[in-house]
Amino acid sequence: MRLPYGRLRKLGWGGKRVICRVSCKQDRRESGRSTWGADIPESSFTVLVICLHVRDLHPRSPTMAEGGTDGNQPPREHPRNLQGLLQMAVMAGNAEPGQTEPMSDERRQWLQEAMVEAFRGQMDEVEQMKECLRILEELSPGAERGESSEEMHSDLDRRESALDVLAELCENLDNAADFCKLEGMRLLVHRYLEHEEQELRWRTAHLVGTCAQNVPMVQEQALALGCMRKLLRLLDHDPSEAVRIKALFAISCLVRAQEAGLQQFLRLDGFSVLMRAMQSNVQKLKVKSAFLLQNLLINHPEQKETLCSMGMVQQLVALVQSEHSTFHEHVLGALCSLVTDFPQGVRECQEPELALEELLKERCRLLRNQEEFQEELDFCETLLRLCFHSQPEENNMDR
Repeated sequence: MRLPYGRLRKLGWGGKRVICRVSCKQDRRESGRSTWGADIPESSFTVLVICLHVRDLHPRSPTMAEGGTDGNQPPREHPRNLQGLLQMAVMAGNAEPGQTEPMSDERRQWLQEAMVEAFRGQMDEVEQMKECLRILEELSPGAERGESSEEMHSDLDRRESALDVLAELCENLDNAADFCKLEGMRLLVHRYLEHEEQELRWRTAHLVGTCAQNVPMVQEQALALGCMRKLLRLLDHDPSEAVRIKALFAISCLVRAQEAGLQQFLRLDGFSVLMRAMQSNVQKLKVKSAFLLQNLLINHPEQKETLCSMGMVQQLVALVQSEHSTFHEHVLGALCSLVTDFPQGVRECQEPELALEELLKERCRLLRNQEEFQEELDFCETLLRLCFHSQPEENNMDR
């Protein structure tokens, strides 16, 4: 089982605070990757919950404070972080069976109440999602039906809030799956992804991406509903910067580590859309587009020939030739990925009309001794070595 970055919910009992629920919440970046995770067996997770409830966190349990039932063993320290809790769970799961004592009625009642409270939290979140969906399913007010502008503004606020709440809830992987079982994804794609209100469009795209991260079932449902085509259209043509950025985020969540998503992306000429995004005047969109391109090249080197046939080398070089920007680091990174172990890409970089060798040498001179541009400098030197068998004018040792 995959236990993502966790939150520990603290509940009061008997005048003391005890931890009685481990709720998993993925701490994710827009790249679709979690910042921390641990693989533990299902049995260890059960042991973790039980030992949290019964042995180590019960106020009257002697095992933590006294070092064992006889009080002769040195006391164990309370775990200070989730890593410590996991280690404690695994150790408890592998330990030899010890002497057991009957559980008192008081402790049994406490454990039952704690477990009921723990699982009630998950049910409460499902009810919250249902309430948000009820708001989103309502017919939108309109001036033609006599609604005032104040009523329409209030309705828009309610829908925005519903999407915000859903986005927070669906960071939890189980909630994301439940959201789709409640037909939430269908509602998003059919009614909100191309809504006339841009505030609803970008929130919807963000929610699609949040749900789709690392959940194959959600990804498959979104793709089956035609989500990819609409997201690419938003990325390519929407007048709102926020909508385009969130559409790119959702696309990234549907194509990375998802073969069906990548195939749809290719059929819909997604690489051309990605290149046009890199040529936009929105810095954040340019950076994220180049980053996604680099990631796809690293994980799908079989696409290099397709990209070269589209003239991707020439277009990337043209981007680097523009006025220097932090965005260039990601473009050069994508270009490095494109030519690595791919002779056709190397040959295209060597075309005299591109003047890439001189451009790279000039960029090395510009960036040398500037710590904030170290990665871009490394990419330049790598391209010089791969494409021109050339070294920068100053040895790396001199930097």
